[in-house]
Amino acid sequence: MSDITFPTYDILSGELKSASLGVNPAELHGLLTGMLAGGLSLKNDSWQPLIFDYTNDGMGWPVKTLELAKQLLAATNAELTDTSMELSLVLPIGEGAEALFDFADGVADWVNHFISGLGLAGAAINKASSDAKEALEDLEEITKLGIDEDDDLEEQAQLLEQVLEHVKACVLLLHAELGIKPEQDKAPTIH
Repeated sequence: MSDITFPTYDILSGELKSASLGVNPAELHGLLTGMLAGGLSLKNDSWQPLIFDYTNDGMGWPVKTLELAKQLLAATNAELTDTSMELSLVLPIGEGAEALFDFADGVADWVNHFISGLGLAGAAINKASSDAKEALEDLEEITKLGIDEDDDLEEQAQLLEQVLEHVKACVLLLHAELGIKPEQDKAPTIH
């Protein structure tokens, strides 16, 4: 695993709000993850104008906010290209019933913006395998996620955890198919 760490939800939230950007941390992370899964190259900063257009009418971001976004992008890329098959999602975490609703909303926001990120990166969805298309359809259904306050909240929390694991599996599948592969050493080994 990489030494690059994810900024916390609260730190990102405070910075995004102070910069008056129309995106929350879950949405930003979903967007960046979708861009990576869709084939975004990190060889340059071509991703920056895309998020500036998407979140701030094309205007640049404050330096500190942009640095946190770079940190988030690097940490996400490290996870997506690691062989451990683990994926972290930046979501609001808390205690109690209200926190569960916030978490469910965060998952839906994350997934919705992940799909948008695929589009921003120009992912060739029409050429994707049937498994990848099915994963995308599953994610589109998850964007409609909601919790009814009259339902058993403990049961809803357990179901939400299962949904979250399915989201991660779908994202990893889409990245494996559509994302940029780690560059391999092309020079032959001489013995």
